[in-house]
Amino acid sequence: MTVRNENEYEDLLAEWSDLESGMGVVLRNPDTAQQFVARVLQYDRWMQGLLQRDQDVGLYLLFQLAGHSAVGYSASHALVSAVLCQLMAKELALPPSERDSLVRAAFTMNVAMTAMQDVLANQTDRPSQDQQEMIRTHPVKAAVLLRKLGVQDKNWLEIVSMHHDDSIERADWKQLKPSQRLTRILKMVDRYAAMISPRMTRAGRTATESARSIMASAANQTDEIAHALVKVVGMCPPGTFVRLDNAEVAVVVKRSSKANQPLVAIVTNPEGELLRIPRLHATAQAYPRIKQALGAGVVHAPLSHYFILQMSSHIKAEV
Repeated sequence: MTVRNENEYEDLLAEWSDLESGMGVVLRNPDTAQQFVARVLQYDRWMQGLLQRDQDVGLYLLFQLAGHSAVGYSASHALVSAVLCQLMAKELALPPSERDSLVRAAFTMNVAMTAMQDVLANQTDRPSQDQQEMIRTHPVKAAVLLRKLGVQDKNWLEIVSMHHDDSIERADWKQLKPSQRLTRILKMVDRYAAMISPRMTRAGRTATESARSIMASAANQTDEIAHALVKVVGMCPPGTFVRLDNAEVAVVVKRSSKANQPLVAIVTNPEGELLRIPRLHATAQAYPRIKQALGAGVVHAPLSHYFILQMSSHIKAEV
């Protein structure tokens, strides 16, 4: 798609924000949400429609939103997880029914502790004993609640109930039944999404740090899920900041066929001064390369994200 002007950018950002807000309302009030299951399916279709318009733009907006605020953490985490599961399902060529179970489990895995999850994201103290107990029991409680709310998809329910079960990590991938394989996918996505999101007690880790952590945890398992995750988002996903070899700072705008060499928009000079007009640069084709990933708070001046996306809209994703 082409981001032709600021109004079009604001409209698209509003759609993603409205989707996140709508999910937040449903997750915080599942017992009073009319037709809970139908609403989740509606949000699933909405998300798919936005991604079909442009996956890189969708990821850009998601990582910008997720990396800058812990407000409404639970809804943001659910949406990021669902989007990543959608991309993973496509990369792993999952059957449509398994894709549906996985993505809808991602949306709803924390439905039994939504309010507390938002509290924890803004809490500076360690979780209390009651909070730790809720964290420990919320997967099973969520599955029970979802069944009560009308979810009949067995895989959906099993994925939610097992998404903190570490025994699945140790099992042979080829010996796992479908719901267990899908759970392993969600566990990895859940962990990655949590790493990149900020808390009151810490900033979010850079996407590169998170991806490397995921890869390291899978190093002894030859885990195709970890490789698929890095392939679909890249080491430096759209919407994240990087420092180049020449000390310039850039924001990633599009993935390329090389996970660590995306298309970027350079936004500062080597001295850290904001450029009046960002400059597109294909790191896969020429110097400077990416030296390191940066946290979301590295650029304090407001950027014209619509202008950056407009500049890059005519460039193909495979650069």
